[in-house]
Amino acid sequence: MLYRRFGRTELQMPIFSCGGMRYQFKWQDVPPAEVPSDNQANLEATIRHAVAVGINHIETARGYGSSEMQLGQVLPTLPREKLIVQTKVTPKANPKDFKYEFEKSLGYLNLDYVDLLSIHGINHRETFEQTMSACGCWDVARKLQAQGKVRFIGFSTHAACDTIINTIETNQFDYVNLHWYYINQNNWRAIEAATRHDMGVFIISPSDKGGKLYSPPPKLVELCKPLSPMVFNDLFCLSHSQVHTLSIGAAKASDFDEHLQVLNLLNNADEILPPILTRLEQELINLCGEDWAKTWHVNLPTYEQTPGNINIPVILWLRNLALTYDMLDYAKMRYNLLGNGSHWFPGNKSDRIQEIDLRQCLSQSPHADKIPQILAEAHQLLAGETVQRLSNS
Repeated sequence: MLYRRFGRTELQMPIFSCGGMRYQFKWQDVPPAEVPSDNQANLEATIRHAVAVGINHIETARGYGSSEMQLGQVLPTLPREKLIVQTKVTPKANPKDFKYEFEKSLGYLNLDYVDLLSIHGINHRETFEQTMSACGCWDVARKLQAQGKVRFIGFSTHAACDTIINTIETNQFDYVNLHWYYINQNNWRAIEAATRHDMGVFIISPSDKGGKLYSPPPKLVELCKPLSPMVFNDLFCLSHSQVHTLSIGAAKASDFDEHLQVLNLLNNADEILPPILTRLEQELINLCGEDWAKTWHVNLPTYEQTPGNINIPVILWLRNLALTYDMLDYAKMRYNLLGNGSHWFPGNKSDRIQEIDLRQCLSQSPHADKIPQILAEAHQLLAGETVQRLSNS
């Protein structure tokens, strides 16, 4: 395994982390006796294999149902000093509720402390204020730190880049969990801000939210050769030294195997990546035109600035992926979460586009005249059954 300094925490972080939202029994808390023995055995085998290959960062959350409780049956059997254990707790309007949820996490994990506590989901103004207001959740986290129950405090986020940067610029956090990968590089400015503040940088879900790369379309497979799309994406992310670790949401022990191929490739990333990147970029130009490929995202309104809260940037992005790389399943999964993802994936679909006047909000876009029709076509392409967030399933 390769390790990177995790910012000012000074922890030596493996470049892959073992995420805890895929192997648990249920998305709700259940008594230990209800967990099937084969499910628990699989979880234990997954954790032990992760540690055996050097992935000693075990990451979970209070919102991951039975994950913490099931991990609590395994973690105390492993050398504590060799583990980096992280959990995440969502901010609360009442900070006492935040403390209660953290104590529940610690009890489920069967540990005296966690190495990393993330305030989970600073995604918009409300969650920022719940966290950073006087006597808010951040203050609670600091008190838990003073009591020795938490070593380092960070935050996780699905927010717009400016919101992430504003949170980073408080300089109150040791690390950040955020989204950034080949198909969605919008948060690079936030990573640069985190680097200036010497924060650890943890990439959320690069293989699932990064394109369902465990089941890639044949066209994407061809474009990424000689690597698999998953290995390409890992190498792309880790070729940037500002990125410290990628979460692997393993469902079973063998899920680590493909990712581990990157260990022998990193020293040659500068030779391996450019031809693949060129092919991927050229395919977008070939399918959508050079002008669109280079400027589709320019001066688009946010969903808050758009009538009907239509999330125009996300819809156009998903359409691009579906048309260019045949990533239709991924694009449909994300598109049909719109309107149902709350602040974790905000904004609405373009299903009512014919009823809405977008001229004013698109007035600065170089493609203002054709975007309404493209949004209508995107809905026809991507619409399907409503998707629930996993934690609501």
